[in-house]
Amino acid sequence: QVQLVESGGGLVQPGGSLRLSCAASGRFFSVSTMSWYRQAPGKARELVAAISAGGSSNSADSVKGRFTVSRDNAKNTVYLQMNSLKPEDTAVYYCNLGLGSLLYWGQGTQVTVSS
Repeated sequence: QVQLVESGGGLVQPGGSLRLSCAASGRFFSVSTMSWYRQAPGKARELVAAISAGGSSNSADSVKGRFTVSRDNAKNTVYLQMNSLKPEDTAVYYCNLGLGSLLYWGQGTQVTVSS
Protein backbone atom coordinates (compact mmCIF):
# COMPACT_ATOMS: atom_id res chain seq x y z
CA GLN A 1 0.00 0.00 0.00
CA VAL A 2 1.16 3.50 -0.82
CA GLN A 3 0.96 6.35 1.65
CA LEU A 4 1.81 9.95 0.82
CA VAL A 5 2.57 12.55 3.46
CA GLU A 6 2.87 16.22 2.49
CA SER A 7 4.62 18.88 4.53
CA GLY A 8 5.92 22.40 4.18
CA GLY A 9 2.73 24.39 3.81
CA GLY A 10 2.01 27.54 5.77
CA LEU A 11 1.36 31.27 5.66
CA VAL A 12 3.63 33.39 3.49
CA GLN A 13 3.55 36.96 2.24
CA PRO A 14 3.13 37.76 -1.46
CA GLY A 15 6.46 37.42 -3.23
CA GLY A 16 7.69 34.86 -0.72
CA SER A 17 8.74 31.23 -1.16
CA LEU A 18 7.82 27.85 0.22
CA ARG A 19 9.01 24.33 -0.48
CA LEU A 20 6.52 21.51 -0.22
CA SER A 21 7.65 17.93 0.33
CA CYS A 22 5.79 14.68 -0.20
CA ALA A 23 7.23 11.49 1.25
CA ALA A 24 5.97 8.22 -0.18
CA SER A 25 5.96 4.79 1.39
CA GLY A 26 6.21 1.60 -0.63
CA ARG A 27 8.57 0.39 -3.31
CA PHE A 28 7.02 1.89 -6.43
CA PHE A 29 8.06 5.51 -6.04
CA SER A 30 10.96 5.42 -8.51
CA VAL A 31 8.76 4.05 -11.32
CA SER A 32 5.81 6.35 -10.68
CA THR A 33 4.76 9.71 -12.03
CA MET A 34 4.50 12.20 -9.20
CA SER A 35 2.23 15.21 -9.39
CA TRP A 36 1.16 18.21 -7.36
CA TYR A 37 -2.44 19.40 -7.49
CA ARG A 38 -4.15 22.23 -5.67
CA GLN A 39 -7.69 23.12 -4.76
CA ALA A 40 -8.81 26.59 -3.77
CA PRO A 41 -12.11 27.17 -1.95
CA GLY A 42 -15.03 26.86 -4.33
CA LYS A 43 -12.84 25.73 -7.21
CA ALA A 44 -12.04 22.42 -8.85
CA ARG A 45 -8.80 20.62 -8.12
CA GLU A 46 -6.18 21.50 -10.73
CA LEU A 47 -2.85 20.08 -11.79
CA VAL A 48 0.07 22.29 -10.78
CA ALA A 49 3.12 20.28 -11.86
CA ALA A 50 4.19 16.73 -12.59
CA ILE A 51 7.42 14.80 -12.94
CA SER A 52 7.79 11.43 -14.63
CA ALA A 53 9.81 8.48 -13.42
CA GLY A 54 12.49 9.51 -15.91
CA GLY A 55 12.62 13.06 -14.59
CA SER A 56 10.71 14.92 -17.30
CA SER A 57 8.53 17.62 -15.82
CA ASN A 58 5.78 19.97 -16.82
CA SER A 59 3.76 22.64 -15.05
CA ALA A 60 0.61 24.67 -15.44
CA ASP A 61 0.89 27.96 -17.30
CA SER A 62 -0.18 29.82 -14.17
CA VAL A 63 2.95 28.71 -12.29
CA LYS A 64 5.54 28.45 -15.07
CA GLY A 65 8.74 30.24 -14.16
CA ARG A 66 7.74 30.36 -10.47
CA PHE A 67 7.25 26.74 -9.36
CA THR A 68 9.66 23.84 -9.86
CA VAL A 69 8.92 20.17 -9.26
CA SER A 70 11.75 17.76 -8.46
CA ARG A 71 12.21 14.31 -7.01
CA ASP A 72 14.74 12.35 -4.96
CA ASN A 73 14.25 8.66 -5.59
CA ALA A 74 16.73 7.73 -2.85
CA LYS A 75 14.45 9.44 -0.34
CA ASN A 76 11.12 8.52 -1.98
CA THR A 77 10.30 12.21 -1.91
CA VAL A 78 8.95 14.74 -4.39
CA TYR A 79 9.28 18.48 -3.89
CA LEU A 80 7.52 21.59 -5.11
CA GLN A 81 9.61 24.73 -4.85
CA MET A 82 7.29 27.74 -5.00
CA ASN A 83 8.75 31.20 -5.56
CA SER A 84 7.18 34.60 -6.16
CA LEU A 85 3.99 33.42 -4.52
CA LYS A 86 0.77 35.28 -5.23
CA PRO A 87 -2.50 35.44 -3.28
CA GLU A 88 -4.14 33.38 -6.03
CA ASP A 89 -1.77 30.52 -5.17
CA THR A 90 -3.66 30.09 -1.90
CA ALA A 91 -5.05 26.55 -1.85
CA VAL A 92 -4.70 23.11 -0.35
CA TYR A 93 -1.87 21.36 -2.18
CA TYR A 94 -2.08 17.61 -2.75
CA CYS A 95 0.58 15.14 -3.75
CA ASN A 96 -0.39 12.41 -6.20
CA LEU A 97 1.34 9.18 -7.19
CA GLY A 98 0.35 7.59 -10.48
CA LEU A 99 1.24 3.98 -11.24
CA GLY A 100 -0.50 2.67 -14.33
CA SER A 101 -4.22 3.05 -13.68
CA LEU A 102 -3.72 3.46 -9.94
CA LEU A 103 -3.76 6.86 -8.28
CA TYR A 104 -2.86 7.64 -4.68
CA TRP A 105 -3.40 10.94 -2.86
CA GLY A 106 -1.90 12.59 0.17
CA GLN A 107 -3.98 14.38 2.79
CA GLY A 108 -3.03 17.83 1.55
CA THR A 109 -1.19 20.79 3.01
CA GLN A 110 -2.55 24.32 3.23
CA VAL A 111 -0.70 27.16 1.53
CA THR A 112 -1.93 30.67 2.29
CA VAL A 113 -0.42 33.70 0.57
CA SER A 114 -1.48 36.88 2.31
CA SER A 115 -0.06 40.08 3.71
